[in-house]
Amino acid sequence: MPEISVVMPCLNEEKTIGICIKKAQKGLKINNLSGEIIVADNGSIDKSIEIAKSLGAKIIYQPKKGYGNAYHAGIAAAQGKYIIMGDSDNTYDFLIINSFIEPLRAGYDMVTGDRFAKKMQKKAMPFSHRYIGNPILSAILRILFKVKVKDAHCGLRSFTREAYNKLNLKTEGMEYASEMIMAAARENLKIKELPIEYGIREGESKLETFKDGWRHLKFMLIMSPSYLFLAPGLILTIFGLILVIWMTFGPIKLGAITLDIHPMFLGALLTITGFQIISFGLFVKTYAYAEGLISKDRTHDFSEKYISLESMLKLGFTILFLGILLGIYVFYTWYQVSFGELYEIRKSLTSMILIILGLQVIFSAFFYGILDINLNKDSQ
Repeated sequence: MPEISVVMPCLNEEKTIGICIKKAQKGLKINNLSGEIIVADNGSIDKSIEIAKSLGAKIIYQPKKGYGNAYHAGIAAAQGKYIIMGDSDNTYDFLIINSFIEPLRAGYDMVTGDRFAKKMQKKAMPFSHRYIGNPILSAILRILFKVKVKDAHCGLRSFTREAYNKLNLKTEGMEYASEMIMAAARENLKIKELPIEYGIREGESKLETFKDGWRHLKFMLIMSPSYLFLAPGLILTIFGLILVIWMTFGPIKLGAITLDIHPMFLGALLTITGFQIISFGLFVKTYAYAEGLISKDRTHDFSEKYISLESMLKLGFTILFLGILLGIYVFYTWYQVSFGELYEIRKSLTSMILIILGLQVIFSAFFYGILDINLNKDSQ
């Protein structure tokens, strides 16, 4: 059984696949390492696979397109205790294999390269990637997932088989690189980042700047529901409620400005929309945690302690009762004028908002209850 598996994705890399395999073989040999070279072919139609076979690499075919799919197949076939992943376009130097293995032997779970820590070759990376895309996306990932990796999209990495099995990676495209770091942070893996050189790519790049950048950003936002749903939802709801409650009893004067009935409609919109976003966020976090996609955080601890089907029903029926009570008051006022002209628009609007919110909370409670049953089932 090989100790080390070097896995390279390949899609029409006949110009460089041979160079990468030879470097990997030399890197293993000069450090007396037992290893195998795996080429995960993603549908090459050039001579890439002929070259790889002639050099003794193990070929794994993955007809399903995608950077992530190639790695899923290649790593699944790897037999080594330690796995090194790297692109087959000669941008990474496989001669430094040993520097990516030593930290794993010392107790680290994952080692990833930092292409920006050393002087990068000219034209190795487009200006937009080097100074805008990579730094911004890496910074967003650090903020959202509280991980200290500087270059979150470097393709040269190593990890133990045990660590990889914990990650439960699912993405199929270029966002696979981001997901790996996010999952490592979720599992509290010990990560070491090494400065590496980054060379000029030979052959046609498979990276699509805006499409792949959006895929990375989209995936990071989806996997951080507190930032995507809960924070904006809470802001909208609080601001909306302030407007509605403040203006229920009459116009508001702010210096020379008088806020009359119309801002109440804005408040109603913000309140209802904001609460709906909060509900989505709660559902997403519950589902994502049940599926092992995210780890526990303070929001989850709070919801586990204070939010339940019963507590949400109590809150929902209380809000609904207040809305109905205010509606009865408006109806009684109308009755007193013999069902004639009525000017209780403010209180009528507040009553409507409370009734809608109450019903939303009640039905959301039952939906949350279904998700909670699944969560408890998976935790048993």
